[in-house]
Amino acid sequence: MSASNEVERSSGGSGNWLLFVSYPMMIASIAMSESLVVSSLAPVAIGLLFVIVFVVMLTSSFSVVRHAERLAGLLGEPYGTLILTLSVVIIEVAVIASVMLHGENNPTLARDTIFSVLMIVLNGVVGFSLLVGGIRHFEQSYNLRGANAYLGVLIPLSLLGLVLPRLTDSAPGGRVSDMLGIYLMVSTTLLYIIFLGIQTTRHRDMFRGGDPSELSGVEFQDNTQIKWRCARSGLLLIATMIPIVVLAETLAEVVDHAIEKTQVPAALGGALVAILVLSPEGISALKAARSDKLQRSINISLGAALSTIGLTIPCVLGISIFLDQGIVLGLNWLDVFLLSLTLMVSIVTFGSGRTSVLQGAVHLLLFATYVVSMFDNAA
Repeated sequence: MSASNEVERSSGGSGNWLLFVSYPMMIASIAMSESLVVSSLAPVAIGLLFVIVFVVMLTSSFSVVRHAERLAGLLGEPYGTLILTLSVVIIEVAVIASVMLHGENNPTLARDTIFSVLMIVLNGVVGFSLLVGGIRHFEQSYNLRGANAYLGVLIPLSLLGLVLPRLTDSAPGGRVSDMLGIYLMVSTTLLYIIFLGIQTTRHRDMFRGGDPSELSGVEFQDNTQIKWRCARSGLLLIATMIPIVVLAETLAEVVDHAIEKTQVPAALGGALVAILVLSPEGISALKAARSDKLQRSINISLGAALSTIGLTIPCVLGISIFLDQGIVLGLNWLDVFLLSLTLMVSIVTFGSGRTSVLQGAVHLLLFATYVVSMFDNAA
């Protein structure tokens, strides 16, 4: 079957039925937003509401990824992966912003979510991808220059955004002063824009592997056909994201209330948000590695981590300054150690152009350490 026929077959109505579930839920959420008080519900009702909203949002996230992957098949790399990562970041920012707008019970949620994304992506997703790919293909190769470009931007931005606020004296307890917040917003955004310019224009070959299917989009008989399919997938992607953004308000209220009333670690809220937005992307990265398309897997993983730092931090800082609501971005010292160790191991992992099972096992060890430390730190 040709690539164009495969894309045509995949662009059918599979998964669009979810819109008939998510939109009624979105309308109900808007209609009951004034009358529904989460704190007045019984614990069982709160748990049921959380499960329903979380499952609908998670399923919708998978649908968003499906539409983004269709665009990837049409446009080729690196545009497809870029659309995928930007879509996920929009969902992430929507959930964090909803929590920030609906209470001050968890000023560390943005920090915990960003840190959880980095740990889950750089250790969990990368670890499983390298392990699965190594078991199936022994060794896999990737474009070394592209991986180095990701890490060259990711390392300084993550340390500036998550460690610098802990070291400065301008605001206590890892909080961000207005001056530092504005500086981080501007510098982070500018550097990420420069990276996008490099990725999508002058140095696109750095982010492409040796698979011919990654070199360009699908060939169609005329431009009208590809424009129609791009427009259709793009509209469906946007339509699927709208309920997620709206339902994030309800999810935020439930998470906010649960963290306030229960004894669960505060960092668990950020981990839940990270799992929600990263699950579809993580599965896409695993599938790519299993199919011996490690370059696409790396683009998804490192692209998700970089876009989280490059876009989420400026967005939450902008909301914080606009609402005059302080947030905590500086990590505690245990998390600083884990982040630094993860970045150092990532430099070694993506420093040779080839990977094997061993690198995957090391990253999974760090991921397990992150999970244990989250609960041990709250004990």
